[in-house]
Amino acid sequence: MAVPRSALKKWEKVREFALGMPGAVEEFPWGETVAKANKKVFVFLGVSDGGYPMGVTVKLKDEAAHAHALTCPGAEPAGYGLGKAGWVSIPLEQKGAPTAELLCDWVEESYRTIAPKRLIAELDTR
Repeated sequence: MAVPRSALKKWEKVREFALGMPGAVEEFPWGETVAKANKKVFVFLGVSDGGYPMGVTVKLKDEAAHAHALTCPGAEPAGYGLGKAGWVSIPLEQKGAPTAELLCDWVEESYRTIAPKRLIAELDTR
């Protein structure tokens, strides 16, 4: 099934934003695209080949952001026990999916939760 263009554009914006974070690197464990800071994943970007529905998974410690993310169509706590630690999987292809801007806000929050203080300080000086 082809990925809707709007979902792909959102995914590309979020990926670009994530990789623009200080010290961010892109890796492909498990055949999935992830962005890491200091060898720790701060956003799972899934696969862009249409093999799975497009989506992003972020860690949201802020209760309001976490609750808001879970109200998105199809959003759910992440699998493999990550949901218990505040990770939320948010699909991009569904009607009513969050905007790229909101997703980027959540990526930044996830980054701030995972990244070391020195990288967060660098982000804050930008």
